[in-house]
Amino acid sequence: MFKFVLAAILLVMPALSPADAATGGHGENSDTAVAQLIGELGLRESSTAVRDMPGWRPPVKILVRLLPDGQLSDFQAVAPGVELVAVESVEEAAKNVPGAQAILGYCSQQVFSAEPALQWVQVYSAGVERCLANDGIREGDKLLTNGQKIGSPALAEHAVAMMMMLARGLDVYHSNQLKGSWQRQTGLARADHVELTGRTVLVAGLGGIGTQVAKRAHALGMRVIATRGSRREGPDYVAYVGLADELNQLAEQADFVINTVPLTDKTRGIFNKTFFDAMKSEAFFISVGRGASTVTDDLVSALESGAIAGAGLDVTDPEPLPEGHPLWSMPRVIISPHTAGRSGRSLQRLSLLVRENLRRYVAGEPMLSVVNIERGY
Repeated sequence: MFKFVLAAILLVMPALSPADAATGGHGENSDTAVAQLIGELGLRESSTAVRDMPGWRPPVKILVRLLPDGQLSDFQAVAPGVELVAVESVEEAAKNVPGAQAILGYCSQQVFSAEPALQWVQVYSAGVERCLANDGIREGDKLLTNGQKIGSPALAEHAVAMMMMLARGLDVYHSNQLKGSWQRQTGLARADHVELTGRTVLVAGLGGIGTQVAKRAHALGMRVIATRGSRREGPDYVAYVGLADELNQLAEQADFVINTVPLTDKTRGIFNKTFFDAMKSEAFFISVGRGASTVTDDLVSALESGAIAGAGLDVTDPEPLPEGHPLWSMPRVIISPHTAGRSGRSLQRLSLLVRENLRRYVAGEPMLSVVNIERGY
């Protein structure tokens, strides 16, 4: 038993953050840190160098929204000879963007209208649906990169934490704690206190976040099944990878469903009445993907009718979840305000990614985490 627990802990524990290494934690240089970042998170590198894109030329001006605690000198070090302009709002960016070739941190039609020739846009979030709504992006003449997979370890641990909280009834006990009530008889039967070993978890969306979730669930002794949009390949610790059209069928097998899908036209509203009806009545739904992939009224109905046992939600539709919404007060529902990706290491990884992409753009090299405009991620 000790060996099993130790192996699980070692598998779940993350390696030293690449950004930690980049800041001198173990004396590794930036190239090593970037290589580690790419390898650990599986970041995609474009097959096309920026210098081969139509209209590219060595940039002379780039706008930068600084990350918390970030310094313009951190970016300037990888962009020698380029004028970097720090901006703190969309309005300030639109005012200063004329003559710039790129902008880091903002995606706004107001900015694109002020400089139609802007070529590269780096957004700091993983979700890009709002960015893609801009005409200046939909036209497809701009390179768009994002922060995909950067927050995946934190998101995965948040999802697993929600799963374990619901499995052990900690949501109920914590509610009683807030009332100062020691109640051993809470309405939860012994069977409601779930052991995860041997249980089945369905990871909907085996991308960056989903893969990190699957890795941790497997380390806890769970059987992992998953869906993905384009192919059936997956890591060895995933027992079965289905395509998107198998989602409802696989839901019938799951004790826990974890939503990690991006928001696209194909994923909008896929967690609906039909899906919840397919789930086991004792199963739990956990969502750390995008809120609009779930039909909120259908989720509420499923919880009220007992079609599912409970839910853990880091994302909702709408956001913020309105005051007085039924989900706030429903039993066996845990809500966090879209904060699952937060961690100090996530911010460090993002800073490393942005600096590396800036370096690559200035040098005309292939970029990391390029968004496919048609697919939406």
